[in-house]
Amino acid sequence: MKPRYLMPLFPLLVLSGAVQAQSPLPRPGFLQAQPAAFEANWTPLKMPTGERIALLGASYLVAMNEDWGVGPSFYGSAKGNFGGIFTVGFTAQRRWRLGSSTHAAAGLYAGAGGGLSSDKVRFGGGLMLRPELSLRTEFGSWYSGVSLAHTAFPNGRGNVRGTSLGLVLGYSDGFFSYAPGDAGRRVQNTRRSGLGVDEVSLSVGSYKPRSGARNRSGAPAQRMGKAGAVLRQYVTEGAWWGMEAAGAASGGADGYMEVLATMGQDYGLGGPNLRAGWHVATGLGGGGDVDTGNGWLVKGGPTLRWKSPWGPALHLDAGVMGSLTGSFKSTYVRASLGLPLDKATGLFGQPNDEGGVVRTQSVYASLMHLPKVRFKDGHETSVGHLAMVMSRDLGTHLYGTAQAGSAAFGRAGAYSFGLFGLGLQGKPLAGGPRVGAELLVGAAGGGGVAVTGGAIAQGEAWAEWRFGESERLRLRTGIGQWRTLRGQTQSSPLVNVSLGYAFGALSR
Repeated sequence: MKPRYLMPLFPLLVLSGAVQAQSPLPRPGFLQAQPAAFEANWTPLKMPTGERIALLGASYLVAMNEDWGVGPSFYGSAKGNFGGIFTVGFTAQRRWRLGSSTHAAAGLYAGAGGGLSSDKVRFGGGLMLRPELSLRTEFGSWYSGVSLAHTAFPNGRGNVRGTSLGLVLGYSDGFFSYAPGDAGRRVQNTRRSGLGVDEVSLSVGSYKPRSGARNRSGAPAQRMGKAGAVLRQYVTEGAWWGMEAAGAASGGADGYMEVLATMGQDYGLGGPNLRAGWHVATGLGGGGDVDTGNGWLVKGGPTLRWKSPWGPALHLDAGVMGSLTGSFKSTYVRASLGLPLDKATGLFGQPNDEGGVVRTQSVYASLMHLPKVRFKDGHETSVGHLAMVMSRDLGTHLYGTAQAGSAAFGRAGAYSFGLFGLGLQGKPLAGGPRVGAELLVGAAGGGGVAVTGGAIAQGEAWAEWRFGESERLRLRTGIGQWRTLRGQTQSSPLVNVSLGYAFGALSR
């Protein structure tokens, strides 16, 4: 039976045969492909005040079997005057074939976040649920259609909810990966694997608002420090595109967050290692009392990149940015450390004969409980977080990890965070779990939580169990400590439970 999940429909497959026979390098197994799709949707929503907004959503869904797909999703305000509403979570979707070029889908998104709130607009504990029914028509690898969705922030005192007709646009693709058991082996790379990201850059920078820029409260906008990350895929040696996300880490704008699509081009300066060029980006941002209007941001400027002989790269970029409808206008500067991830293919994705080493990468849905969190009004209570966690093995015992999430339970709706760091892990115990520990730093704020400036840190010790013949499914439990890093610091113990999916991808 052919899989019905994505159109054009194709079965799970392996890349071996002639490729394996011609390979000058040992192949540890098979490069497996699962149907996958990028999907965007537009959801109108009426706020409790009567104002109308719209949420722009994006999902990456990977087929788990013939009918079901699961993957991470993101929603942000893209219309109205509520820029800064963000949620991050996961979507599960079921599809049915109705005709040769038509299918129906039912999905459920569960995420966490919020945004600009008041006595009339409340996001409760931060949990967002969005069930959806949709009808789609396919044209080649693309599909589009109409949807009926109900959006709600149901817990706590949340009152943001509504049912509306929307639009959906998708692109069918494939998710290529190696089995986690192939980790550490060298193979020839015939194409990008895993998430297809060539480089992740960890960045710090600052915004210096122009004169006249004001916050939503009417006060002059202040200089803001930020921390974040950029994911890049290089189309050629000097041309790239990707995604970037950052949050306020200093300057009293805790709760500000931005998520942007970006692209750029640079050129060699008399040699292969030092390059200069340009970059542009657009996307959604807001929160932290920053006036971004409907949420749309644009930015651009010059870049400088130094490629080290050891693999990592240093990026320096500057420029101007601003909101399309709000008063926020600023110059900025940012420095980044780029770490190679995927074993890059040749120009325009052509095979590269150098080969690479398979490393395990995992994506988790994480539920975290903090029993003692202090709010700006002096009250202390428990808070529950929902987060997306990504980890990447950098060697046998060292790994890198990143988290993005928000409060989902308690009274901290609109509190969001982004963290990145390193961890150490042992080998799996015979018949038992694998254990490890990690330390992360990043930015957070919003929801009334007392996070002066926005800088936070988190440490955790964990144990992980593997399931299934391929050992792709992972269950992780951990305990640790969360704390703020500026002003009057606070801390809380934490308990974490995560469900993950692991796969192998090539590294340089």
